[in-house]
Amino acid sequence: MANPLQQTIEALAKEKGIEPDVVISAIEEAVATASRKYYKTGENLKTRFNTETGQVDLFALKQVVQEVTNPATEIAIDDARQIYQQLYGDDVANSIELSDEMEFPKPTEVLGRIAAQTAKQVIFQKVREAERENIFAEYNQRIGEVVNGTVKRFENGDMILEVGRVEAVLPRKEQSRAESYSPSDRVRTVIKGVNRGAKGPQIVLSRTDPALLIKLFEQEVPEIYDSTVTIRGAVREAGDRAKVAVYSRERDVDPVGACVGMKGTRVQSIIRELRGEKIDIVEWSEDPIAFVTNALSPAKVQRVSIVDDRERVMEVIVEDRQLSLAIGKKGQNVRLAAKLTGWRIDIKSEEEKRREVEAQFEGLEAAAETSGDAADTSGGAAETFQAPLEASGGASETSGAEPEASGAGAEASGASGTAAEASGAAAEASGAAPKGPEAAEDAASGESAEAPVLYTLAGVGNKTVRKLVEAGYATAEAVAAASVEQLSEIPGVGGKTAEKILAAARGEATPEATE
Repeated sequence: MANPLQQTIEALAKEKGIEPDVVISAIEEAVATASRKYYKTGENLKTRFNTETGQVDLFALKQVVQEVTNPATEIAIDDARQIYQQLYGDDVANSIELSDEMEFPKPTEVLGRIAAQTAKQVIFQKVREAERENIFAEYNQRIGEVVNGTVKRFENGDMILEVGRVEAVLPRKEQSRAESYSPSDRVRTVIKGVNRGAKGPQIVLSRTDPALLIKLFEQEVPEIYDSTVTIRGAVREAGDRAKVAVYSRERDVDPVGACVGMKGTRVQSIIRELRGEKIDIVEWSEDPIAFVTNALSPAKVQRVSIVDDRERVMEVIVEDRQLSLAIGKKGQNVRLAAKLTGWRIDIKSEEEKRREVEAQFEGLEAAAETSGDAADTSGGAAETFQAPLEASGGASETSGAEPEASGAGAEASGASGTAAEASGAAAEASGAAPKGPEAAEDAASGESAEAPVLYTLAGVGNKTVRKLVEAGYATAEAVAAASVEQLSEIPGVGGKTAEKILAAARGEATPEATE
């Protein structure tokens, strides 16, 4: 039959959740500490728990040496053999060798009350340390596990819960703002971590961690529990909305339908546990475009394009009426979708995208018109310089005809031919003379075709002014009275050019030359 001390040790070990050997070791160390304080002899004291008698035996250890230098811890080999010969006989005495350790019993009944109090404190301390270490090792392996706890009290906004036989803390930042609890309420939480502290291990719980949502789905959905359906990601804004990406390993199993359950029974139980938090269950896909399209549910996406694959940026176009739904309340929907997919999402409506494309086309047209007007300006200058050259050429032809006539006359007067030949030559000479005035007239009329324009505008080429005159704007005042739309209707005049012409006519600005 076990002794009373042994029974007490086993009961204490069971209560504290530790091994009986830990309690026995604490008792042995406590008696040894109390004995050192009592004897104060400098001896090497050792204790041993006797399971048969239920007593703690105390010994003084001494090392066998040839010559003793410290009598408290050493004994001569001859003295040791003599003592053992008297107790155990010659065989045991002769077996003693140098460096052996001998145990000399010492009484424990004389320790007294103070020594007993010291032993008690040591036992409590050792048992408490063993209990804390056991709790830390146990809960450190259960991080991410869902546990049920009872609200015990509140400390500075933190909630203290009783989880099994230990107390755990639910920090204020880990509490959902949509929830409120009172003492004795039962709460389901997830273990987020275990911290070592001066008062023992502190178990940190959470109600906002996505791990709680994942564990709740594992408990409610058998397909997730047996790994037929896997959760590839989950993000939450506790109390408001959550998104879960699921994937099925079997083609015949619908992952979203399995999580929702018949008539939503499975997901509704999770929503009730999270106090009405909305949950979007979307199908995971390897294609990032398809995944982003699913993640923006319940909004319907028109098209998705990857803007920057390296920076993971996407542009999403939705209908105008779907824009607010896609963005969500205070950007919540697109923010959760971005966290779930790992892509930065830029959402635009169709109208906004259309305006953006039109602005880009207008910019391209303006650039093309500016380059075309510059080419027209250089061509008009070439024509302007070419007209005087043609006029001077006609004049040279006229002056060249007169010497021909005078030469013919000289030939007639100096010839020894008949009078008819002379008169014929004179007639030829007189007929050639009119060529000069006609050529000059033609040159003058040709020059007037490229003649100076009726008016000039600062920064506007002559060719553009001629187009204005041909369109009916004969004066600068008529141009100033027109609008940009009216001027843009003139062939060869674009919107940007019309603005510059109008500004020059009204004297509002001095733009750069458009021709």
